[in-house]
Amino acid sequence: MTFGFAPSSATSTSASSVSADSVNRLARMLEPAEWASAGIPLLRSPREVVSGLHSRHRPTPATAVVAVLDHEERLTASASFARRSTTAADGWEFRNALLAQLRRVIPHDLRRRTPVRTAVLLYCRDGDERWTEEDGAWMWGLRDACTLHGLRCGAYITLTRGGWQVLGEGRGGRRPSSLSEPSLLADTVSAHDHRSAPTRSGGGAVEVLRRTAAR
Repeated sequence: MTFGFAPSSATSTSASSVSADSVNRLARMLEPAEWASAGIPLLRSPREVVSGLHSRHRPTPATAVVAVLDHEERLTASASFARRSTTAADGWEFRNALLAQLRRVIPHDLRRRTPVRTAVLLYCRDGDERWTEEDGAWMWGLRDACTLHGLRCGAYITLTRGGWQVLGEGRGGRRPSSLSEPSLLADTVSAHDHRSAPTRSGGGAVEVLRRTAAR
C-alpha cells in the first residue's frame, strides 16, 4: 500500500503564479539577434558617447545612464539612476524606470510623425561583455520607453570591468571601463543652456539629472 499527499490548491496556485511570472518576464526581453534585426541606428562615434556619459555620471555597477541625442548625435539630455537590487530583471520594470527619467529631463516627441531624437542606454554592471538576460530586459525596456516617449530607440551599451560594448554591433573598447577614473569635463553650463545649446556628447556639459534613484 502506498501513501501520498496531494498538493494543496494553495501550493498549486502559488506554483502556477511563479511559472506565469517567469514566462512573462522572458517575453519582456530581447535577444541579440532580435536586437540586431530591429534596425537600431548605429552610433557614428560610440567611444565619444560612452566617454562623455562616463565623465558626466561616473556610473558604478548596477547604474543605468539614459541619454537623448539629436540628429547630429549631440547630447540633449541625460539621467542616471541605480537599479533596484531586490527586483528580478524585468523589461516592464526597466521600461517604467527609463520612462520616468526621460519625463524628468526632456519633453516627449509624440506629436511628431517620425522621431527626431534618439535615446541610448549605457548600463554599468558586473560580469563580462557577453549578453545576459538582464541585458535583454534592458533592451526591451529601452525600446518600449522610446515608443511611449516619441523617441527613436538607439544603442544599448554595457560597461564592465573589461571595457564597453555596443551590444548587437560588435563594437567596443577597453576604456572607459567600470574601473576607470572619469576624465574631467570642460566648462559646465546650466540645465537651461544644456537643453538650448547642446554640445557633442563627449565634450563639456553637465548632466541634467544625476544618480536619481529609480522609483
